[in-house]
This record gives sequence, C-alpha cells and structure tokens, in this order.
Amino acid sequence: MDYKISVPDMHCNGCVERINKALNAEKLDFSVSLEDKTVTLHGCEHCLKTALGAIEDLGFEPKVQ
Repeated sequence: MDYKISVPDMHCNGCVERINKALNAEKLDFSVSLEDKTVTLHGCEHCLKTALGAIEDLGFEPKVQ
C-alpha cells in the first residue's frame, strides 16, 4: 500500500538528505519530493508508523494525507 506523508516544514535539500538517511536506515521503500513537501511510502501500516517516528525524531511534523 502507498501512503503520502506531508512534511510541510521540509524546506531544502538538506532536509531531504536527512529524511532519506533516516528512512534508509529503517530499510523502508519510499521517495521524497521537496517540491511537494511529501514522502511517498510503499509498505504496510507498521512501515508507516516507523517512517512517521523516524521523521518526527528529526524534528519535523509529518502528517498522513
């Protein structure tokens, strides 16, 4: 299943790199769009909870769309 996660406080390529690093460390299948300020996650509900936690740990405020 695909989930769209809005990350409105993602403002630059540095933010994208930090999110990529954190989600790669969790071995998740995802893509990040700075233009849309979203993360598209391909996975299960457990993967979604893991991704949200990892993004929050970076100081962002993610919301599932």
